[in-house]
Amino acid sequence: MTTARLRYGRASLAFGFLVQGVTFALLVTRIPAIQDRYGISDGLLPAFLAAVPVLAGVASVATEKVVARVRPGVVLRWAQPVVMLALLGVGAGGEVWQAALALGVFGLAVGALDASMNMMGVSLQRAYGRSIMLGFHAAYSLGGIAGASMAWAGAHWDLSLLVSYLPAVAVLLPAVLVGSRWYAEGDVPRGVAAGAGPGGAAPGKGPSVPFRLLLPLCLVMSFAYIGDSTVSNWSAKYLQDVLGSSEQLATVPYNVYMVTTLLGRAVGDLGVRRFGAVGVVRAGSVLAAVGFAAVAVAPGAWWGMLGFTLLGLGLCVIVPQTFAAAGRMFPGASDVAVARLNVFNYVGFLVGSPLVGALGDAWSYRGAMLVPMVLVLATLVYARSFGADPARYGGGHERARAADVG
Repeated sequence: MTTARLRYGRASLAFGFLVQGVTFALLVTRIPAIQDRYGISDGLLPAFLAAVPVLAGVASVATEKVVARVRPGVVLRWAQPVVMLALLGVGAGGEVWQAALALGVFGLAVGALDASMNMMGVSLQRAYGRSIMLGFHAAYSLGGIAGASMAWAGAHWDLSLLVSYLPAVAVLLPAVLVGSRWYAEGDVPRGVAAGAGPGGAAPGKGPSVPFRLLLPLCLVMSFAYIGDSTVSNWSAKYLQDVLGSSEQLATVPYNVYMVTTLLGRAVGDLGVRRFGAVGVVRAGSVLAAVGFAAVAVAPGAWWGMLGFTLLGLGLCVIVPQTFAAAGRMFPGASDVAVARLNVFNYVGFLVGSPLVGALGDAWSYRGAMLVPMVLVLATLVYARSFGADPARYGGGHERARAADVG
């Protein structure tokens, strides 16, 4: 039975996901403008961009320690405003060191934000007793589309970064702070999972999450983000340089990918309830692999866009279900599992774009598309982890309860 507190908590968390989608899209879609504003060279730019996911990974690990003392909702309540203010800082600065400082703060805050947000989503799904995780990530995709549209408008009207960012932050920051009043979790009572076993904890010690048990999900998370970063970083170049499209048409595949990601996540929870997480992840992996194959052999731009469409529908289900699987695998230590798993989000992001670029330069971009195809197919090997029985990992059987946060 879902209480009003859980329903409000679910709605407020979904809004938080949406706002994060807007914020992140506003940053990444205006990287050329950021580079021009601060005079960052092409050689230095990769270091700036790599610093954000590296710092985010550090913050995700630190969040694991923080939530042992305070609830994830408290972390989220303060991390999200810092992310938005850091975005403003990126737009307001004028010196390279100011850009580095703002992006550093952004990276640290976004790591804490991503980890705490998914911790709360996992615990709410456990309380609901049915799949709702994809809905949160659908809200993120919707926010990403909105943020990218705002960024397009800013670029189209030749607005400065600060003027482009300020209206979104001015509206969304107060709304997020108000919405955080209703943050709630569905969590297991303290001590339920205590005791021996890989998913529990010995008396007087913190919860244990053996890496060897979490490793399959970590690999899947990395593979999914390698695929995602391939689309976000290389789809436009691939369509224009390899498939001979116009510059205008080359901007379409990523938008199509984002829209199909939204649509897939919007209906994905229904698929999980009907066919189970294992079946949905397997289907998504196969569909994404077919998409990469279609892109690799596409004779023209429109066939390439069909491939990117299939990619969006396939990849979109994997990441949310990976977080949910970690929660099922370690029900008494889900916060720890999610924090550690979240690091591999950034690992995949860091590896994906350079990997495809290096292979494209050394071999061919068509051949490079086959590498993420093989990696996403490898998810099939680990698909059974998505149907994990908590008892197998020492988590036992427990009742979920709603807990007010803050």
